[in-house]
Amino acid sequence: MTATPGPTPTIVLVGHGMVGQRFLEALAERGLTATHRVVVLCEEPRPAYDRVHLTSYFSGKTPEDLSMTDMAFIERHGIDLRVGDPAEAIDREARTVTARSGLVVGYDVLVLATGSHPFVPPVPGKDAEGCFVYRTIEDLLAIEEYAKGATTGAVVGGGLLGLEAAGALQGLGLMSHIVEFAPRLMPVQVDEGGGAALLRTVEEMGLSVHTGVGTREIVTGADGAVTGMKLSDGSELATDLVVFSAGVRPRDQLARASGLPVGERGGISVDEQCRTVADPRVFAIGECALAADGRVYGLVAPGYEQAETAAAAIAGDQAAFTGADLSTKLKLLGVDVASFGDAHGTSEGCLDVVYSDSRAGLYKKLVVGRDGTLLGGVLVGDAEAYGTLRALTGTVPPVPPEALVLPAGAGAPAALGPSALPDEAVICSCHNVTKGAVRAAVTEHGCTTVPEVKTCTRAGTGCGSCVNVLGRLVTAELEAGGVEVDKGLCGCFALGREELYEIVLALRVTSYRELLDRYGREDARGGDGCEVCKPAVGSIIASLAPAIGASGYVLDGEQAALQDTNDHFLANLQRNGSYSVVPRIPGGEITPEKLIVLGEIARDFGLYTKITGGQRIDMLGARVEQLPPIWARLVDAGFESGHAYGKSLRTVKSCVGQTWCRYGVQDSVRMAIGLELRYRGLRSPHKLKSAVSGCARECAEARSKDFGVIATSQGWNLYVGGNGGASPRHADLLAQDLSDAELVRLIDRFLMFYIRTADRLERTSAWLERIPGGLDHVRDVVVHDSLGICEELESLMAAHVAHYRDEWAETLDDPGKLARFVSFVNAPNTPDPVVAFVPERDQIKPALPLPAVSPRPAGDILEGSSR
Repeated sequence: MTATPGPTPTIVLVGHGMVGQRFLEALAERGLTATHRVVVLCEEPRPAYDRVHLTSYFSGKTPEDLSMTDMAFIERHGIDLRVGDPAEAIDREARTVTARSGLVVGYDVLVLATGSHPFVPPVPGKDAEGCFVYRTIEDLLAIEEYAKGATTGAVVGGGLLGLEAAGALQGLGLMSHIVEFAPRLMPVQVDEGGGAALLRTVEEMGLSVHTGVGTREIVTGADGAVTGMKLSDGSELATDLVVFSAGVRPRDQLARASGLPVGERGGISVDEQCRTVADPRVFAIGECALAADGRVYGLVAPGYEQAETAAAAIAGDQAAFTGADLSTKLKLLGVDVASFGDAHGTSEGCLDVVYSDSRAGLYKKLVVGRDGTLLGGVLVGDAEAYGTLRALTGTVPPVPPEALVLPAGAGAPAALGPSALPDEAVICSCHNVTKGAVRAAVTEHGCTTVPEVKTCTRAGTGCGSCVNVLGRLVTAELEAGGVEVDKGLCGCFALGREELYEIVLALRVTSYRELLDRYGREDARGGDGCEVCKPAVGSIIASLAPAIGASGYVLDGEQAALQDTNDHFLANLQRNGSYSVVPRIPGGEITPEKLIVLGEIARDFGLYTKITGGQRIDMLGARVEQLPPIWARLVDAGFESGHAYGKSLRTVKSCVGQTWCRYGVQDSVRMAIGLELRYRGLRSPHKLKSAVSGCARECAEARSKDFGVIATSQGWNLYVGGNGGASPRHADLLAQDLSDAELVRLIDRFLMFYIRTADRLERTSAWLERIPGGLDHVRDVVVHDSLGICEELESLMAAHVAHYRDEWAETLDDPGKLARFVSFVNAPNTPDPVVAFVPERDQIKPALPLPAVSPRPAGDILEGSSR
């Protein structure tokens, strides 16, 4: 099958990665998709996806989540996208490209975006079963499957992808090793001091690091599968799985075979317009291209710039790619690592300004010229200032350089806001967006939010490292324009949740009405409040109830009127108006007798039963008037509320631990039960989930929880800020090898500090990323008591534990409260006829009424419809 150029000129793109997709977008922006036929030959079985965040697949993201391709965009612009059909030959004389399928496509313009391939050292055994590379989604799927039968993994290469791969192996339950030939990790990005700080932090996470050694041989067993590695220093590692992540090489084979010049170390030679030097009809962009400055760029930002340059050249516009900023910021294994400008201090006469804290895992170095010009820097452990510092590179900052690296409390830190940046400062290096462009989006295009600015300028839509400074810049620009940026909780309170918490605690405010009338907005005082602040304040009062002298029972007096629907009935409302009942099963441990009780209750009340992911049994389909009698039987059998309806602790999952499992090193069930009973009923800004794993195999999935505990031979490691759901995040290590008492004390402090400072409906994961200083600040406060509040945090938790009462039992003891559990106030004995069920798989399901649809007369077509 052959397709030759016709009246409509044809652009053929070979490769559809991140850079290839950006090239297509640049063509569309310049109107070229309307005047040209565009054909894309993609090697992988899926269109372009986010390779920068590839490792997030192991944190719960799906290949669909990683996709960067809007198929509506492809269809709208008539792009002929052929996945799984790579180009195999180029005939430059005939101007055709032949694909694997046999398709021959003629071109007027050919763009090569073939990317790079992983470099695998030529060592014996490199192709053995159990050896992998770390480059594509398919690579990750293969590693994930093979890891199910492995216990130990090793990564060859300690660069960006190498560290991510090691973290992924650890997340899969493998003991992980990193082998790096250079004397430090990430040798390209960080200097010796930064590498040392990174090494300490990585080793604290339980990974074994071997620097300054190379891989000499992959050892295999009789079945041909990997059993170990021999290193250049004579040592050996026992491992079941090896991942090669030792750098990449440009994929320039197609170009070589077609006679296009390539560099001595690879890369298709191009000029400043990204045209190949031997053929003006052929362009090369991304990792396969050897740029005019003699470099092959392996970062996405330069690739995007090359894509835009090539599109401009094809359109006949002026553009040139003469080099790119190699600054980068990443979170590797939960550690912030960033470098920018002349990070290694190679400029003549430059000076270093260094701050290092080995205990906290912090390393910050700025490289400055003798005239004070900021030339570059390295940040490890805390890269909060990266966006501002990178934008200031090449200028003389308005404060001394030491003020830019010192943490709070160690001097006079600089509070450099967006106003310190010049308009020409690049805010987003991925899309080369300047501060001036962001300001124009606000002042000229009317953008008032970060998402609007992202859409307008593309800033923040690449790697995402600039989003923090972007948000500050948008806020500053709005405020400078006289637009009041409201940071209040809602229309009733100009104060945020954290400020309201402090007022309630300090002044012992026990009433929502009192708080609204004294501290609400002027026009809200004396009113009824709103659906935002009422449950938020109700939660604050419930969290602090023992300390401020309030009732902790959420259905007491005024508190009852503040609750959401679920809390109002101490059960979860379902889609047909029925409720679910979830009793607490601490640690997931339950006796046969209690299992029988649950079965009998579900049978007698006709409830649907399901085992939840939190190791509990959910009983669904209860009518509101059935809730009290169901609770009565549960309480009589020793159960209590599981708080599945509240913004509070849900569950503490556990594996069977040392008691039963041959891999277990601690009694995880005992610890999980103790933690769940300690924190049950604790009201918080959002729901709380926890888990305890008895060994590093992590069967309880502790690192996907708000606070997770993993056993070690020396005690317990505590992880915080994780969650599953729509935006999964691995928890970060807060402290390790803790005794039982140390573990409980740190969790007490962590939870109360979170409750004190988090925003309304903010999970611990989002809070940890938002709070200034992030994990390092939380560790300073919770572990090292940097604010001197730990005694108070512990006291507040002790008060909660001492005053805990089961809400179901308390409701059953109060006839007045029981009166609310009816479908109709004026007919309390009448069940709601709308709540009905039908059978399914020997159980019930809601009988939901189908919407009535009236047939439309023939020929009656709605205006604007497509038919």
